[in-house]
Amino acid sequence: MTVDATHGTGDTDPPPPVPLGMPAFDAHRPPDPALVADCVHCGFCLPACPTYALWGEEMDSPRGRIHLMSQGLSGEPLSDSMVTHFDRCLGCMACVPACPSGVRYDRLIEATRGQVERNHRRPARERALRGAIFALFPYPRRLRLLRGPLAAYQRSGLQRLVRRTGLLDRLPPVLATMEEIAPPVRRAPVLPERVAARGPRRAVVGMLTGCVQGAFFPEVNAATARVLALEGCDVLIPRRQGCCGALSVHNGREAEARAFARRLIDVFAAAGVERVVVNAAGCGSSMKEYADLLADEPAYADRAAGFAASVRDVTEVLTELGPVAPRHPLPVTVAYHDACHLANAQGVRTQPRDLLRGIPGLELREIAEAELCCGSAGIYNLLNPGPAAELGDRKAGHVLATGARLLVTANPGCLMQVASSLRRRGGGTIALAHTVQVLDASLRGLPAAGLTGTGR
Repeated sequence: MTVDATHGTGDTDPPPPVPLGMPAFDAHRPPDPALVADCVHCGFCLPACPTYALWGEEMDSPRGRIHLMSQGLSGEPLSDSMVTHFDRCLGCMACVPACPSGVRYDRLIEATRGQVERNHRRPARERALRGAIFALFPYPRRLRLLRGPLAAYQRSGLQRLVRRTGLLDRLPPVLATMEEIAPPVRRAPVLPERVAARGPRRAVVGMLTGCVQGAFFPEVNAATARVLALEGCDVLIPRRQGCCGALSVHNGREAEARAFARRLIDVFAAAGVERVVVNAAGCGSSMKEYADLLADEPAYADRAAGFAASVRDVTEVLTELGPVAPRHPLPVTVAYHDACHLANAQGVRTQPRDLLRGIPGLELREIAEAELCCGSAGIYNLLNPGPAAELGDRKAGHVLATGARLLVTANPGCLMQVASSLRRRGGGTIALAHTVQVLDASLRGLPAAGLTGTGR
């Protein structure tokens, strides 16, 4: 046993990595053979899988990857080819609701990625890239430090010059992608630690501010707090909160994810809230799985289960409470994009649509191939910029085909990815916004023109 000096809890060390030429998986949480056996290779997952849609390769489909997991469990070594197919998975989980056998591919790929991170040595350049990403993105303070330089780059005219001259094409793909998806830096509203309910108090909720959401979409957090308050919630926003661990757990960095999860549980426990509200799909899906993540830790297992049960997407909370604040008309056509970790991982599909349809004058339009990921998928668009751009352009084409004036979704990664793709396709007439921003505009009686296009 090792002792975590920061949190004071025991945590069992995972087994050491397996030597070269040995079976693929060690004894610490390998893919569950029973879950692997649930797959009957029927192929219903194929139309929902983005990488299969791109390439039509069996090993780049969910059932193909499950076959590779089965080989690993049977003693096959963790080859470079096997890892490549696992890495190509976006983790969008569209195959989970599509599967008639109820195969838990989400749990299988998460367990497999943990094995890959422990037992496979990546090339030096890839290790450096991943190291840089995880030294930055899970740390809100470090991300906020980028706001000043990014704002100067955008406002000085240098960004327009770089894009007009074609310099981006000469940059390494990951740098070009980061430049393309970077959202406009706007004024960051400072939220108090407590936002009081307007009218009779109906609930006391804590609010996650997030990493990318807090640094680059602070206006979404401000809108979330206002909407919750107008609907009768006291909103507590703990200052000491940090990363939820979503990026880490989705990329096999289990120990790191556990540390982030323990800290977040401690912070919100001290706040004394009934529910923890999340406005970023990837964060919410991970936080709802804390019970599994921390199941091996005696000091946190029960607390993690209770915490996970309290986590709600903001649209879930608003639907559970029911509307009390009057909605003002908002005459705008909206295309709603399902964020993968909201629709597929959390099963939240009807709530955001019902909330949008409850706004007078708003017309909701559906997007073709709604189940296909936009290509963001956490850090997938940084690690695999080519396939991600293909998926983003495909999504942008379907969005433009709706003829809507506003694209609405529930995840910062989606907002950045689709905005970049729309810009490449010349979709300058459509704005982008988070679901709560549309609700906020309606509750405050703001004009549709006030939705200026988050992520553009």
